[in-house]
Amino acid sequence: MRRVHLSILSMAAWLTMGCGASGLDAATNAQAKARASAGPPPVVQGVWQAPAGLRQVSIWPGPAPDGTFRPQPPEGVQTYDDPQGISGRSQAVVNIAVPTMTIMPALGHANGTAIIVFPGGGFQKVFIDLEGTEICHWLTAKGVTCIVSKYRAPGGNDFWDDKTRRQITPAIPRALQDAQRTIRLVRAKAKELGIDPRRIGVLGMSAGGYLVAQTSNILARTYRPVDAVDRISSRPDFAVALYPGHICRDDSNFDKTLPVTAAAPPTFIVQAWDDPVDPVCNSLMYARALDKAGVSTELHLFARGGHAFAMRHAAEPVGLWPQLVERWMEQIKML
Repeated sequence: MRRVHLSILSMAAWLTMGCGASGLDAATNAQAKARASAGPPPVVQGVWQAPAGLRQVSIWPGPAPDGTFRPQPPEGVQTYDDPQGISGRSQAVVNIAVPTMTIMPALGHANGTAIIVFPGGGFQKVFIDLEGTEICHWLTAKGVTCIVSKYRAPGGNDFWDDKTRRQITPAIPRALQDAQRTIRLVRAKAKELGIDPRRIGVLGMSAGGYLVAQTSNILARTYRPVDAVDRISSRPDFAVALYPGHICRDDSNFDKTLPVTAAAPPTFIVQAWDDPVDPVCNSLMYARALDKAGVSTELHLFARGGHAFAMRHAAEPVGLWPQLVERWMEQIKML
């Protein structure tokens, strides 16, 4: 019996597109170019603050191991006009040197499950609400305790460096260090958070989807231990990756730094064929590697949705992905 459950609108498209193609139509290309030409909003210096009533805590008891990729300005926030966002805006956090986790308790009856959310941002920044707190609003309404990770960026992992105009793979995976530490810390605080330490999952988008793949397969600690928390396992019990990047490299080869093993947890993957940022080969390659390793894997590809659809497009087929995740979580006894 096959372990990968593949749900796509047109399998023939895979045969004609090839792994490295993105399947963009003219309208999508035009929209992507328009957004790029507008440029990002200015950075307002100041540490991002969690919404009122939520607890944001540093994940390290002191300075984060290995510091930052390079000396950088203080933390700041970029605010984007976003009609679909809460208060009509979305925020991205930049120059993160002090990684944190923001705890969003389950609403109503807590079912004991927790999910750590890794927002995207190309390892240059962290889109903290579009792909963080907004995702948690859905999960907490389902009785899940949700934790938003604000990991180190830029340079926490493979990223495009605007200063040197080239792609850089840092020797030290600082974002992965933060991701592993966050999983360990949540597991260490299971009793305090009212969760089952055997029911802790990860969910990530874009660059955060790559952190999902890394934390699922790289179980050895990637930093020097700082306290007893670091003796706890960082393996998630289940994983959800939305439009993951960094797996399918430019030459359409699988990322050589990502080992995929049978120790990876059950995994759910979602992406759109017309993604203009991360081609679907990222999801396809990862799903195939997991299946080859014997890991239970579910993959859903939608014809349209672009990149960073998150909780948007509710009236379109791609907007059904949260319901599909819920059914899958019920199947694996996590919801």
